[in-house]
Order: sequence, then C-alpha cells, then structure tokens
Amino acid sequence: MCDTRARRLAPTIQEKLSIFENVLSVDALSGGGGVDLVSTLVSEANLGAVDMVQEGESGAGSESLIAPRRLPNPCLESPQRMDLHRELLFNQRIGKNVLNQKSELEKALSKHKEKQILNQMREQQHKDAPELERALTERARRLEQAEQTTEEVEPGTNPTLQEIRARLRHAAPPAHTPAASAH
Repeated sequence: MCDTRARRLAPTIQEKLSIFENVLSVDALSGGGGVDLVSTLVSEANLGAVDMVQEGESGAGSESLIAPRRLPNPCLESPQRMDLHRELLFNQRIGKNVLNQKSELEKALSKHKEKQILNQMREQQHKDAPELERALTERARRLEQAEQTTEEVEPGTNPTLQEIRARLRHAAPPAHTPAASAH
C-alpha cells in the first residue's frame, strides 16, 4: 500500500531555515536527512529572470539602454520556501516556539540567575577558605592597591615623601575646622 521509494523524510524547520539562509554546506544538504534539496535549489536557480517588455517600444532605437528586468521573488518561486513560511506562521499563531529562541525577559532572567549562582559560589568558597588563605588574599589585594597608588604618583614628586604623607593622613585624627563644622 505504501510506496517506500517515493516516500522521503520531511526536513525539520531548522534545516529548512538553514537552507534559505545559506548556513549549511552543500555536503551537509546532500548527505543528511534523505531529502534532495540541493537538486531542487539548483534547478530553481537555473530558471532565470523574466524580461519585462515596455509598452510602446518595439526595441528599435533603444540599443544603448539597458532593458529592465523583473526581479525574482524567492518566496513565490520556491515551494519549499512557501511551505516553510506557512509552517512558521502556523506555529507562531498557536504559540509554539520551534526555533528555541528566548524572549528578552527570559534572557535577562537566565543571566540574572547565572550571576546569582556565581556570587553564591564565590561566597561559599570565601566561607570555606581557611583563615590563612583569607589573610593571604587580603594581603595580596592590599599590595595590588598599593601598586596602583604608586602608579598614580606624579613624576615630579618624591615617592617616599608621598608615602609618608599618606601614612600621616591616615594616622592623624581629622581636624575640626570652623568651615567644616558650620552646623
């Protein structure tokens, strides 16, 4: 009852889209899925464009002009493309997401969850770290900050003088000036 040699597997929507977007290579098209889409695309490409004939001109006297040609409509030329559009429109109407695309809200939510998980992992590692390791990381952080501040020192000043002034600034209690305590 069923003719097995005439029956072919229908390509998925992803395969159809990739064909029209020129994503897949010719090898992948001819080798996968049992569908011979390469031959149909090649035969459609050989159809050529239809020449338009302007009214009132028979072709005489317009030898130097380029004859206008009608541009081919790929949606109307290819039945596979028409089927693809029909299937995509149907799936959109029923609300089925066949392309596995996320909305902007879903993308933002997944990004937020990833950040939360990453922060939780960092906190867990920080809590589980021994006291010596914490002290070493704190010291490394302070050394990096000190290196950054030495890079910011102006070239015309003495770096040791700058360090001494910084130590004195941190060691001395803030002086109350009359301008600062106006209230």
